[in-house]
Amino acid sequence: MPNTEFSPSIDSRPTYGGLVSQGAAPAIMVADEAGAGALVDLAATDASVMDRAHIVLVSKSTGVAEQLKNLSPVAVHTAPDFDAATPLVDKLLGEARMGTQLYLAGSEGLIGHVSAMAFAAGLPMDELQTEHRGSIARRIQCVHCKGITEDVMTDPFTCSHCGLTLFVRDHFSRRLGVFQGVCVDAETPGVVPETVEIRA
Repeated sequence: MPNTEFSPSIDSRPTYGGLVSQGAAPAIMVADEAGAGALVDLAATDASVMDRAHIVLVSKSTGVAEQLKNLSPVAVHTAPDFDAATPLVDKLLGEARMGTQLYLAGSEGLIGHVSAMAFAAGLPMDELQTEHRGSIARRIQCVHCKGITEDVMTDPFTCSHCGLTLFVRDHFSRRLGVFQGVCVDAETPGVVPETVEIRA
C-alpha cells in the first residue's frame, strides 16, 4: 500500500514524504501494524538500513513482529498499544546519539505522538522521516479543556473530556503532536452542523 496522499491544506497540516533509506546510520523505527509494511518496503530498497535499527512495533500481531525480525534489525520491541510503547520510545530517544535517524510509519496519531516526543527530546526535524499508512483517524486536542481525544474519525465530534462539540481543524501543533478542535456552537448554542466523516 502506498504512502497516503492528503488533500492540500494549510501550512501547519503535516505532510508525509515517505521513508527513504539513510543507509546504515543508527535508527529508531516506530510503526503500527499498517506501517510495518513501509518498513519492509524500506528494507527492500536498502537492507543496510536495518544494520543499526531498533524497531518499536505497536501491534498485537506476532506474525508482523516475525516479519520485521526477518529484516535483521538490532531488535524488534513490541507493545500492544501506544501507551505501552511510550516509555520504550522515550528511552530510545533519550539514548539517541547525533546522526540517529527516526523513521515513523503508520497512522497520523502515531506519527504525531512520536514526532512530538522527538521534538521534546531535541532530535533535529531533518533526521525524521514519516510515511502515512492505514487509518486517517486524528489525535485532537480540545483548545478549551486541553484534553486529547484519540482516533477521531468525524467532524464535528464530542470532546471525550469536557463534552463540547468540536470542529476539527487542519491546524496541527508539532510541539504537542495533535490537531486542534474548537467549539462549533460557541456563538450559537445547540446549532451544530451535520456530522461528516474525516477524509484524507
